[in-house]
Amino acid sequence: MKVAILGYGKMGHIVEKVLLERRHEVVAVIDNEADWQRLDREFRSAEVAIDFSEPGVAVPNMLRAFEANVPIVVGTTGWHDRLDEVRKQCMAHSGRLVYGANFSIGVNIFFKVNQLLAKLMNTQDRYQVAMEETHHIHKKDAPSGTAIHLAKDIVSGVDSLQDWRLTPCDHTNVVPITAIREGEVPGTHKIVWKSPEDTIEITHTAHGREGFARGAVHAAEWLVLQPSGVYPFEETLNDTRRGE
Repeated sequence: MKVAILGYGKMGHIVEKVLLERRHEVVAVIDNEADWQRLDREFRSAEVAIDFSEPGVAVPNMLRAFEANVPIVVGTTGWHDRLDEVRKQCMAHSGRLVYGANFSIGVNIFFKVNQLLAKLMNTQDRYQVAMEETHHIHKKDAPSGTAIHLAKDIVSGVDSLQDWRLTPCDHTNVVPITAIREGEVPGTHKIVWKSPEDTIEITHTAHGREGFARGAVHAAEWLVLQPSGVYPFEETLNDTRRGE
């Protein structure tokens, strides 16, 4: 594949490494507006783009990709409140988009475990839930997109819960999330269910960023074969469903 990389921080560099390992061609690396002006032709020649930029530029990057008819995989989080707008623009241009809270295959398995545990807890009124997520100091959004995804799944599974909130907060009817930013932590998410009798914890710990990059490259390889549509990342792991 001919691939454009949007955002050339630590994740962008790792995505490039994985792409070259898999014998794909990187035709453009775009990290700022000057790069967009200089590499417009190269970007338009790409078969797919992979975005690990920043929340503030992710949506403009997607709109540029739709206009240029370049399918795009977006690993950036912090913009999902604009998903309806992005979906409309994607469909208006017959574009192709894969997005997700987390591109790690392990995290997507963790999502399933969390959903099952929440359903089991729906009838257990002695347990209270709390979440803690830790990431590197460079991460812009808090809580993480992964934490929000996990919290929404818990709320969907437990009738007594209505929403999530960042701590400090009133824990009544919400999933409290503590967001920690320290060092170069790739990402750790811990969910704790505590009762007077015992505590149940499930945790996912990323050992590095490469798992996210490999998931994004997998999604790009999958997306170039799909019709126009907006696809959540988990759909690339289960090819029986179609885009939204």
